[in-house]
Amino acid sequence: MTDGLPMVVPEPGLPDRVRIHEVGPRDGLQNEKTVVPVEVKAEFIRRLADAGLTTIEATSFVHPKWVPQLADAEQLMPMLDGVTARLPVLVPNGRGLDRALALGVREIAVFGSVTESFAKANLNRTVDESLEMFAPVVATAREAGVTVRGYLSMCFGDPWEGAVPVGQVARVARRLLDLGCDELSLGDTIGVATPGHVSAVLTALGAVGVPAERLAVHFHDTYGQALSNTLAALRHGVRVVDASAGGLGGCPYAKSATGNLATEDLVWMLDGLGIDTGVDLGRLTATSVWMAGHLGRPSPSRTVRALSPQEL
Repeated sequence: MTDGLPMVVPEPGLPDRVRIHEVGPRDGLQNEKTVVPVEVKAEFIRRLADAGLTTIEATSFVHPKWVPQLADAEQLMPMLDGVTARLPVLVPNGRGLDRALALGVREIAVFGSVTESFAKANLNRTVDESLEMFAPVVATAREAGVTVRGYLSMCFGDPWEGAVPVGQVARVARRLLDLGCDELSLGDTIGVATPGHVSAVLTALGAVGVPAERLAVHFHDTYGQALSNTLAALRHGVRVVDASAGGLGGCPYAKSATGNLATEDLVWMLDGLGIDTGVDLGRLTATSVWMAGHLGRPSPSRTVRALSPQEL
């Protein structure tokens, strides 16, 4: 591994700091064909925290039948005692929330959809029905003092419905925020967004009273647009970006979805812009090389490959 770092050339108008919401242990590993041992998952999270990531989505309390790769959530969470990073978890419903609260979880996320087709495929509900399901979950979590994030998938395109109207995204986002979510993460689940499209969606959200300060962006790199889309979001004031160490992950319910934006690629860009993340790129890269070894394949991250070619 080299100690290569980009030349720092700031761009006026961008945030001084970005919080990376690391989704590799949950969104990344749930899409793997093989089940990663719980001890490896725990070590992965510890290494990510040691690399400076302050928010690491640890697992999901979904029924094991639907996501068998994350069936060990109850085993995993106690193994993370002492990890100083925030460790949110995904919960699909009230039962998942009860399981999470029983383990002392302090941050949760619910996973909704902007489109009817994906709501049906992922939740077996309409958009309205899914929001109705989330309402008591969010309310109970807030009463327990738990922070709630709302994921919105298919914000930029849907494999069944095609282009998604910008106004539709704004309407559903506003409703999800009104349920009591602290933060919304806008998902480009099949990776079809481009920078102008990102700008249009964020402008529409602002028009219905959803400020950039309450938003995160979650881009997939299907067409190589994730970094350019992220930069467009930063120019609109977004300060939270989802990414996955080593570029792990996709979506098991949308077969055209490829991997998430790689955290290393994001950190390289942000470092070059002089934007603070608190992340040590060398340690992060070494962690992704280590995990790639456990998965038996090289990391798809271009930055990981550039900084550690002899190890891949």
